[in-house]
Amino acid sequence: MNPVGPILTGELFPELRRRLLALLASLGDEEWLLPTAAPLWNVKDVAVHLLGGDAGNLSRRRDRFELPPPLSGWDELVAFINQLNASWVAAGKRLSPRLLVDLTEHVGRQADDYFRSLDPFAPGGTVDWAGAQPAPQWLDVAREYTERWHHQQQIRDATGRQGLYEEKLFRPVLDTFVRALPHTFRAVEAPPGTQVELRLAGPAGGSWVLERRELWELFEGSAPGVRARVDIESTDAWKIFTRGLRGAEAAGRAEITGDRGLGARVLETVSVIA
Repeated sequence: MNPVGPILTGELFPELRRRLLALLASLGDEEWLLPTAAPLWNVKDVAVHLLGGDAGNLSRRRDRFELPPPLSGWDELVAFINQLNASWVAAGKRLSPRLLVDLTEHVGRQADDYFRSLDPFAPGGTVDWAGAQPAPQWLDVAREYTERWHHQQQIRDATGRQGLYEEKLFRPVLDTFVRALPHTFRAVEAPPGTQVELRLAGPAGGSWVLERRELWELFEGSAPGVRARVDIESTDAWKIFTRGLRGAEAAGRAEITGDRGLGARVLETVSVIA
């Protein structure tokens, strides 16, 4: 086992953008209206949401244009973000697909340049699903990378396009999502030294061990004699971490050995906010 290290995604944004623009440009009229795994959103709605993420980040982070109100607590934050997302998607219904692609390129390239300009080792914002404390900038940026990756993948799944599962683009997504595990286990009591292993098979897969010390801590690698082991296909894991698979459906995609209670807690991991 080794301590988990930084995830440096800044240089990946332009490649992900290029793939998104090519994908959107290839869609036929009917494909824009296909349903996706995002509840209530079709392909066009998801693309509008991605544009909104870029515009919001540039306005809020680069241009220091803050929106009220001050928020107190997780539920208020989720409600606020859901309201922003819904209002943006509703407004985006007035955009033609052609204009949407043009705006995605124009605004998105500015967002990519902004994320690449940041010092990954400077203090960053809070990544709420990973903990309440401010995170290093690299984790904040990696969170933004996973947002763009997983919504693009939802469009690819909905339209039957090839997935973004090559190691270079997919591994940072998985590595970022598993950083939610210590926060997921924060209220789980267990003797010091208790270990839970997550093994992701398939494209860009790997193994991580969560160990109870003073708090739960995450390591990369494997360990003998773990209390619980959870095996999932990597192409299912990202859907679990983004609420695309939950409950019995998520459990049906996982194999748990050892302590089933501890193993099942892994499937409750959420690496997105809204």
